Amino acid sequence: MRALAAAPGRMKGPELAKAVGSTSAFVSQVLSPLVRAGLVRSDPGPTGGYSLTADLDNVSLREVIETIEGPTDAGRCVLTDGPCDAVGSCALHEPWLRARSQLLAELDATSVADASERNDG
Repeated sequence: MRALAAAPGRMKGPELAKAVGSTSAFVSQVLSPLVRAGLVRSDPGPTGGYSLTADLDNVSLREVIETIEGPTDAGRCVLTDGPCDAVGSCALHEPWLRARSQLLAELDATSVADASERNDG
């Protein structure tokens, strides 16, 4: 998204892949859910390409992560990868919930623009 924000216009998949040091196939895979969510626009054809439609100041890291990876799952046990709740909880249930809450709060509070600025310095 940062590369798209810096581009003067639309970027073709291969051009974007080169800019981020990835492959066209992976870029397409990552951008597809961002396009469906309306954060990125994809215009087909010889003059098409990808362009950013969102203001990076208004998009949280959590929004991007969950758009690409799916919703975070609070009900999975970190020890057994099965259900874990207050009734049948594991030894790490409470500390993991607290740590996860802090992580998600930080991701919610950090915009993509903020993360990009931190990376520049």
